[in-house]
Amino acid sequence: MKSRITELFGIELPIIAGGMVWCSGWRLAAAVSEAGGLGLIGAGSMTPDVLREHIVKCKVATTKPFGVNVPLMKPDAAQIMEVIADEKVPVVFTSAGSPKKWTAWLHERGIKVAHVVASSAFARKCEQAGVDAVVAEGFEAGGHNGREETTTLCLIPAVRKATTLPLIAAGGIATGAAILAMRVLGAEGVQIGTRFALTVESSASEAFKQRCLNLAEGDTKLLLRKLSPTRLVRGGFFDAIEQAENNGASEQQLLDIIGTGASRRGIFEGDLDTGELEIGQVASLLQGRDQQTVAEVFAELLSEYATAKHVLA
Repeated sequence: MKSRITELFGIELPIIAGGMVWCSGWRLAAAVSEAGGLGLIGAGSMTPDVLREHIVKCKVATTKPFGVNVPLMKPDAAQIMEVIADEKVPVVFTSAGSPKKWTAWLHERGIKVAHVVASSAFARKCEQAGVDAVVAEGFEAGGHNGREETTTLCLIPAVRKATTLPLIAAGGIATGAAILAMRVLGAEGVQIGTRFALTVESSASEAFKQRCLNLAEGDTKLLLRKLSPTRLVRGGFFDAIEQAENNGASEQQLLDIIGTGASRRGIFEGDLDTGELEIGQVASLLQGRDQQTVAEVFAELLSEYATAKHVLA
């Protein structure tokens, strides 16, 4: 499974764990890196001081490369970047903003940059901005999605055609067979979120993990299109948002319903009623399964990948 992605990041396998809010702490990032992939710490739910603490602990837990995911819309993104540079983190994945803003600054400090996009048009902008790799994330993904609502199956070949950059596929990938499919479509690596969000090492609450391990088809849906399209799990918070949208709620009315700390309550604290629950559509493939460690997930992904290759041989 060697590729330009493994060479770029100095990793054994082209498997990246998404930097997910309230899930991707140092334990998950270190475990993924130790397994041969690239673990990412999710800075989206961290203050600069908390991020520094997670980076320091991750350095102790693994000597292998790891990175930090930074949503560029964060008000404290500048302070977050200073912490990353100060701690000499080797890789940054940026999202929710222009890749031009930080790529050159990070490169000057010897940091490799990947940027998350949801369209081939933005992939071309990434190439113009000089990023090292692009992550093309399809409509199936959990949490915040692109407004284009393009599925991964359609997005990957379109982005592959649009850019020569090393390409990482994301959205709806949870099996070894899916990894092989993405490579056939032109991706050189994959970013997996949902599967790792529900592992033992994830910092998400046990209540959230168990809820997501028991989702059926159709139990997630993309809402909040007026703000930032977000894939949510059905529940009390979901119902309140869906009802408001069906009644023609304004952006401000939706913001009032969301309030503050909704995702923390849902994902980190396990409030399954009033908390915001974000997970990928692919969670239904895991329905009824036991929670796994990161090492167990990697072993299964590699076994499934080998089997899928054999079937196609």
